[in-house]
Amino acid sequence: MFEKLKQLAERYQELTRLISDPEVIAKQNEWQKYTKEHAVLEEIVTVYREYKRVLENIAENEGLLESESEPEFKELVELDLAELEIKKATLEKELKALLVPRDPNDEKNVIIEIRGGTGGEEAALFAADLLKMYSRYAEQKGWKVEMLASHYTDIGGFKEAIVMIEGKGAYSRLKFESGVHRVQRVPVTESGGRIHTSAATVAVLPEAEEVDVEISPNEIRVDLFCSSGPGGQSVNTTQSAVRITHLPTGIVVSCQDEKSQHKNKDKAMKVLRARVLEKRQEEQSGEMAQARRVMVGSGDRSERIRTYNFPQGRVTDHRINLTSYRLEEILQGDLDEFIEALITTEQAEKLKQVES
Repeated sequence: MFEKLKQLAERYQELTRLISDPEVIAKQNEWQKYTKEHAVLEEIVTVYREYKRVLENIAENEGLLESESEPEFKELVELDLAELEIKKATLEKELKALLVPRDPNDEKNVIIEIRGGTGGEEAALFAADLLKMYSRYAEQKGWKVEMLASHYTDIGGFKEAIVMIEGKGAYSRLKFESGVHRVQRVPVTESGGRIHTSAATVAVLPEAEEVDVEISPNEIRVDLFCSSGPGGQSVNTTQSAVRITHLPTGIVVSCQDEKSQHKNKDKAMKVLRARVLEKRQEEQSGEMAQARRVMVGSGDRSERIRTYNFPQGRVTDHRINLTSYRLEEILQGDLDEFIEALITTEQAEKLKQVES
């Protein structure tokens, strides 16, 4: 642990020099990358330096105990030493927690993609419920919600809805929502009163800024088409809808919510950058995939993570075996009970890895 701390302190000193270098400042993308890394390291280096000062004081006091014979003075030194030992233990615990690997995306805005899955119209209606749930959660946090793309069904559900949620730490709170959400209830389309099981998928992506993902114009193909509404009927006759294909990866993004072609393209590029970043990170961390599959799950959208059971009024998160009988409140955006439990579980797992 201490060798790692020494390396981080050295890196912090190097970054301090780099962000003050006029040549680096002139290269804004590079300078921004270094300042972000510097800010992340600042807290842990500050605590580490305080820890080293405590160790020096302990060594000094131990030396005084050996050289001094005056009882009253020795008693004062021993009291001071006892306080320093307590402080040392506290700082060691704090350093272990700070060494837990941080997700570099935690402070970012998020793009949430919700799609109706198994269950037809009922799945699409459940997708709409999930969108409302996340939108209300965001409102409670004072975050901004913006619709990027949507595909409505005739009765008010969503085949697909993509929203941007802007707010400090949004990704750190919502990243565990990726996966399959299952609902058990009597659908509005069911005349016999039978309970059906349907599902919707949720993908939570960190917003990728241009500094994170550079996409060259020659890497994309942009197609224009007329937008359409529920059921496929034509909404307008101008080619304002945009479809962007990222040629190196084959990722395709469409946006038709805005009347302006320029706005649709801008929204589509936001989604495209997020998906390209996700793909690159998956490729880079492929070897670490197993290590990331702690109790909170892999975040894979094919994994069933939560069940919303209406007859029993309960919600169960299968990754941490947590059940709450506050279904209505949760669907109104009161998600913190689950989010806090998921964060705590992940941190505990990561801390075990640091200590081992």
